[in-house]
Amino acid sequence: INTWHTCPNSGRINGSNPCSEYMFIDDSACNLASINLLKFLSEDGTFEVERFRAACRIFFLAQDILIDFASYPTKKVAQNSHDFRPLGLGYANLGSLLMVMGIPYDSPQGNAVCSAVTSIMTAEAYATSALMAAGVGPFPGFAENEDPMLNVMEMHRAASGQIDSSICPENLLAAAESGWDTAIDLGRQHGYRNAQASVLAPTGTIGLLMDCDTTGVEPDFALVKFKKLSGGGYFKIVNASVPLALERLGYGTEQIQNIVAYIVGTLSLNDTPYVNRATLIERGLTSDDISAIEDALPSAFELSFAVSPSVLGTEAMERLGFDLAATSQPGFDLLTALGYAAAEVGAANDVICGFQTIEGAPHLKDEHLPVFDCANRCGKHGTRYLQPMAHLRMMAAAQKFISGAISKTVNVPNETEAAEIENLFVEGWRLGLKAVAIYRDGSKLSQPLSASSKASETTEDSGTAEAAQDDPNTVVDSVVEEAIARGPEPVRTRLPLKRSGFTQEARVAGHKVFLRTGEYEDGSLGEIFIDMHKEGAPFRSMLNCFAISISKGLQYGVPLEELVESFTFIRFEPAGMVDHPNIRFATSVIDYVFRVLGYEYLGRTDFLQVKPEEAFSVQTGESSDAESSTNLMVTDEAPALPKAPDSGGSLPRVVTHTPVTATPPNGGGGATEPSNSLDQQLSAVQSDAPFCDVCGHITIRNGACYKCLNCGNSMGCS
Repeated sequence: INTWHTCPNSGRINGSNPCSEYMFIDDSACNLASINLLKFLSEDGTFEVERFRAACRIFFLAQDILIDFASYPTKKVAQNSHDFRPLGLGYANLGSLLMVMGIPYDSPQGNAVCSAVTSIMTAEAYATSALMAAGVGPFPGFAENEDPMLNVMEMHRAASGQIDSSICPENLLAAAESGWDTAIDLGRQHGYRNAQASVLAPTGTIGLLMDCDTTGVEPDFALVKFKKLSGGGYFKIVNASVPLALERLGYGTEQIQNIVAYIVGTLSLNDTPYVNRATLIERGLTSDDISAIEDALPSAFELSFAVSPSVLGTEAMERLGFDLAATSQPGFDLLTALGYAAAEVGAANDVICGFQTIEGAPHLKDEHLPVFDCANRCGKHGTRYLQPMAHLRMMAAAQKFISGAISKTVNVPNETEAAEIENLFVEGWRLGLKAVAIYRDGSKLSQPLSASSKASETTEDSGTAEAAQDDPNTVVDSVVEEAIARGPEPVRTRLPLKRSGFTQEARVAGHKVFLRTGEYEDGSLGEIFIDMHKEGAPFRSMLNCFAISISKGLQYGVPLEELVESFTFIRFEPAGMVDHPNIRFATSVIDYVFRVLGYEYLGRTDFLQVKPEEAFSVQTGESSDAESSTNLMVTDEAPALPKAPDSGGSLPRVVTHTPVTATPPNGGGGATEPSNSLDQQLSAVQSDAPFCDVCGHITIRNGACYKCLNCGNSMGCS
């Protein structure tokens, strides 16, 4: 990582963002832009180099302009962003580009094309950066790092000269070599405007908006996949590059239609085996029912998802004589209930919803199968998939031609052993990669993309015993035991009639919010009030009810820490910029309220965009360095510390709590030793993050936004 560092005299690179593509000095930021490579493929199958170089220049110039118009979470990040001006130009849809060109992803030619395209992009970006430096000067840190930065440029040029000329398209190779000559010559004359120029981001979100079939430097996940939605449900994604690739490989129009129909199905109930219009009408369905089923087929996971109670509705279920309670139970299969055998449904499903793989398709030549290989087996009939080393080789083909690193997932099948995964990390290191992420299919309970229905792949375990009926005496005993385990009923501790607290005024996305608190005699929180006087009556009423429920929970002993963990990063409108001195952005009014409460009463600073100038240790009562005392330990004898000013200033209020009597783990009578503050902070890295708006998985912090490690979605960056 530091061998390719352009500014080593300004500090080492100690890590990356969670996506792993951005690697630069601490407290710096980078804005990203990604180009759809498939847009530069001409009708005759050649890559239009000059159009691509022009796009790189335009996007890179626009990115540099954004540096001076962007907002930054802290003053230090803003300063470094202006002093080094790092940028992250990248691309998406490499997998589709290779597929349409008729080049297998896992092939020396595919690696060579990746190397050349990446080299052209970064060389053009640095050449543009040098031209900008000629007009407005290099970045402020260039003079201190001139020699090492020019050395890195020479390393890029040397790597470009190692691309295999026997398999790389001539126009790509020539553009890559000449591009670095220009970038280095201009850099020696004028310096560079930007310390970094390129990264390869995941593009999981913007790739959909850019109409890309593949993201970043990835191959396709599967030719047909189903994306789970955070709000429930899913939608089908079909690779639209397959017909273009087949045409490029020389197949005729009718052949292409037959192959595509084999993959995605006929999506119709006409002339299909077993399950068709005639047999469904025989079983009591109407023409309207069948129309509803056919409307659902284009997005259906498989046939049973379209022929279902949710599609047909309760009226149809009653007409067919089914008990509504039974049809609403998980696992209810309407096709089975209508009398179709599993083999009949399977045969019909393959025709109607497709085999979801190109393997076995009519007309397709065996030598063309590698062109359509994906990261996973396609559908339940597919057997081919890209071996894990194919991912590493493609990453290695790109790594030496980008300033930063690569955000990419090395997909491995579910049966992969731990030793194999260890070997992949070692091989990634041998290939000179800066970062490697590995995902084993099915390793998470809920994953955002699926290539087949798990229900159709598994069979019922024959060793599962039938559930025995519960003995009444056993049930009574278990209820008594649970009641004993619950302990005494909670007792409400009411607040004094005259109480202290504070009022915090702030604006969340332009909406004025008043937060008022009530405290017990010891200064701990006992109630809250939330006022937004310009909102409509229903919204104000809901806020009032919410505040009452939180207040009662506090008075019945619900720990404030639990409430803060539960309600920070809740996302709904209004959301946006906040004028609080330490909280500059909130995902909702509730998020803002509990950030304030966590800061004021718990001393937490992990979710503050602007850290307090001073942090205090409750154990000693003495001020210490802000970076070493982020987490405040709560004890039963807290020293008196100044309260935060009403404006929400830099000093968090410290609350004294009465400790709960408990036996220490070691059996001794003394107080338990406080846990390490770094461990506490790391343990909360994911618990305070929002849920991914694509797959619903918990995210982790990624600069000023968040990154989902489950699906790769970036919430706020790309």
